[in-house]
Amino acid sequence: MKVVHVTQPVEAGVAVVVLELARAQLDRGWDVVIACPADGWLADQAEERGIPVLDWHATRAPGPNTARELLSLRRTLRNADPDVVHLHSSKAGLARLVLRGRVPTLFQPHLWSFRIAGGLLRTACHRWERLASRWTDLLVCVSDDELAAGRATGVTAEAEVVCNGVDTRQLRPRHHEHEAPTAVCVGRIAHQKGQDLLLQAWPEVVRRVPDAQLLIVGDGPMAETLRAQHHPSVYWHGHSTAVADFYTRADVVVLPSRAEGMALVPLEAMACGRSVVAFDVEGVRQSIGDAGEVVPAGDVTALAQAIALRLTDRELAAAEGKRGRLRAENLFDRERMTDRIVTLTEQLLSRRGRE
Repeated sequence: MKVVHVTQPVEAGVAVVVLELARAQLDRGWDVVIACPADGWLADQAEERGIPVLDWHATRAPGPNTARELLSLRRTLRNADPDVVHLHSSKAGLARLVLRGRVPTLFQPHLWSFRIAGGLLRTACHRWERLASRWTDLLVCVSDDELAAGRATGVTAEAEVVCNGVDTRQLRPRHHEHEAPTAVCVGRIAHQKGQDLLLQAWPEVVRRVPDAQLLIVGDGPMAETLRAQHHPSVYWHGHSTAVADFYTRADVVVLPSRAEGMALVPLEAMACGRSVVAFDVEGVRQSIGDAGEVVPAGDVTALAQAIALRLTDRELAAAEGKRGRLRAENLFDRERMTDRIVTLTEQLLSRRGRE
């Protein structure tokens, strides 16, 4: 079986999922290729593991070059001649317009485009996803919330929910010497990820916990602007491939996102035995359960209170961390995710072969 995974994001969550799926399928003897921009983490990691990479020049957002990007991708896929194409995230999802069902197609949004678009663009995204349903053999959603959002906007494609997974053998609870009460936020520094909201909440956290510190790990388009605010007790660490070291230092891990499908950060934090506080966006309640606290989306006062509580009550945070570790092992192990998508891909090809 030959599968081509297509993605524009080559860093962070989506890229990690693509790489893990490609590795699992390669281990099963499949012929696996990744089409993505060649100048990023994903391409480097794939090539180290012997997974061929087809260079797809594409920007993150739609723009004047989108038509050219799709035509280029169509030529790339035609030359690759796959048995199945697995499209990841919104930009790659546009390829359904040029594939039009000629090749069995899985689409995995990872986060619906209409959840982060505004105004007329949001309306256009709704219409596009309804139209593209006819060329989607299987929609793979990473949370029940993500599937519900798609159905609410009129997406009718056959669908399955396959929650994201993390490596619970590599990500494990580790002992760390006591330091100041510490909150950690990991993720791309962007409007969607909400670090600006966390910084709005932070003065109230410090008022309640004067010796608290916040570690922000990541980089992105808003990094320079947010760093310039010079919040005391906030430490910026840039992009890191050793995020487990930061989770180990945390009393609580914070996910202040405005929108998600099902974020990897809470799953990684739980695998490391850490309590999680997050806004109530897609996938959060399903992932965190009783391993932390979910507060109303955008409510910075509630966010500050939840963070401060876990910085002052370390026994509470530790108990939530232990429950989170069990959740990660039982519900969100990486092999569960990859095995399920392998099975769904095989079933799709078998079904298409009988048509």
